[in-house]
Amino acid sequence: MTLSAGDWVEIRSKEEILATLDANGRLEGLPFMPQMFKWCGQRFQVYKRAHKTCDTVTGYNTGEWLGRRLPNAVHLDLRCDGEAYGGCQAACLIFWKEAWLSPVDPAQAVAANQAQAAARQASGGCSARAVSDATKSPDQVAGKGPRYSCQATELPNYTQPLKWWDARQYAEDITSGNVSAGKMFRGFLYFAYVGATMARRPRLGRPARWIYDRIQSLWGGVPFPRKRGDLATDKDAPIAHLGLQPGDLVRVRPHDEILATIDKQTNNRGMGFDAEMVPYCGKVFRVRTRVEKFIDERTGYIRRMKTPAVILDGVYCQSRYSENRLFCPRGIFAWWREVWLEKVPASAIERAPTEETVELPRRAAG
Repeated sequence: MTLSAGDWVEIRSKEEILATLDANGRLEGLPFMPQMFKWCGQRFQVYKRAHKTCDTVTGYNTGEWLGRRLPNAVHLDLRCDGEAYGGCQAACLIFWKEAWLSPVDPAQAVAANQAQAAARQASGGCSARAVSDATKSPDQVAGKGPRYSCQATELPNYTQPLKWWDARQYAEDITSGNVSAGKMFRGFLYFAYVGATMARRPRLGRPARWIYDRIQSLWGGVPFPRKRGDLATDKDAPIAHLGLQPGDLVRVRPHDEILATIDKQTNNRGMGFDAEMVPYCGKVFRVRTRVEKFIDERTGYIRRMKTPAVILDGVYCQSRYSENRLFCPRGIFAWWREVWLEKVPASAIERAPTEETVELPRRAAG
């Protein structure tokens, strides 16, 4: 069975899923997390095939953000609520093995049942208690608090390295419905332009960035996304306290205003402003949640933010400008400093744009 974006599936029963897991609550190394049980028996549409992803564990240590390959997995429009993980607020998109899902289409059901049977045969089975216990790493250190183990912290263990030049991934991006041919062409065109013109070089790339911006402005396109900030250091970068709460409407400030708040490495007091956030500049969104604590994927420990950030509804990485992991489907939420936003009174706008401004994941049936 190979599911594609748009396919409808039903999440299998708790008993069926437990039968596919090993003693540590994993299938092919991928943890099944306790909060995933609450969706058993419900139907959802496949958001994207998760045939590749980005290595955020190693990336934070090395500065190299590389792609990884994994088999037989998809993303639904379902995110981690953090309840079993110390209240982590990162809201990661969850990976689902195809053996945990049953296609609604009868034509796919036979292959799905065969895959599920094979998974049961290969594993020894697991209990719900073992799944819960597996949320804690076996490598606990006295006095340091709980050390968690989740799909994000374990990512290198259930994926394999994927070279950016492996053309098979891009073919699968298209055949799976993850990416349109037009979107892929624009992605390749961007990287060809950057490589040919040295647009990322601080001085030599200035003419290329200027030309890029002029051309994009002709049809309201996104300005060159990888510009350095104006500040020499982010130590005293400006901050703002807007008191934002879930449901508030905000407008993302223009890119040039945000550049004035970040340093040459695009940081504002340690938090980066990434190129993948530039397409959202100037648009209006609702605040989804505040981010005050999260699991450090490198260590498994909870970290608390000195200056809380916010997550906006429908605003996530689309991997349009990310070398080595182009078109990664993981959909990681962007975190926003309040200084990069301005509050919009509800009376000033009828509603926050959604489908008109961003590509939203598909919702559950009913």
